[in-house]
Amino acid sequence: MASSAITLYNKAKLNFFGAGGLLALTTNWKLALLTSTYTPSAGDSGHEVYGDLTNELATANGYTAGGIALTSVALTMASGVVKFTSASAVWTASGGSIPAWRYGVIYQDTTVNSKVKPLLGYFIGDNTPADIPATTSGNTLTFTPNAAGILTAT
Repeated sequence: MASSAITLYNKAKLNFFGAGGLLALTTNWKLALLTSTYTPSAGDSGHEVYGDLTNELATANGYTAGGIALTSVALTMASGVVKFTSASAVWTASGGSIPAWRYGVIYQDTTVNSKVKPLLGYFIGDNTPADIPATTSGNTLTFTPNAAGILTAT
């Protein structure tokens, strides 16, 4: 299954360049999973913070509301291209299935420039688009960032 490219929230662009901007941080990044009933709003007056999100998967069967911490987060630059990336994030379904989901949202799990848990962007898990099916008990659900990174800037 191939995911779509990440769509950057316009308000996140503002937060990048301020003192203590989002991408200067390499800790406290999280990935939350949302159902197909979520409607992304990445425009100028759209979603900006975690509290703006709706229809996240509930805590159950290996998924915890609020998402999973991203590890090995790095901001690097090579040949003029800045890359923001992390290690793969893995959930293990236990006691039942992790429900179907469609959107992944990456956000900073702290306050940045007076914004509580600012959003970075979202991606569609399956670029068809279709729901990613439920992950049955005993199986893993893995988010692996694109080889080019979660976000690149040229």
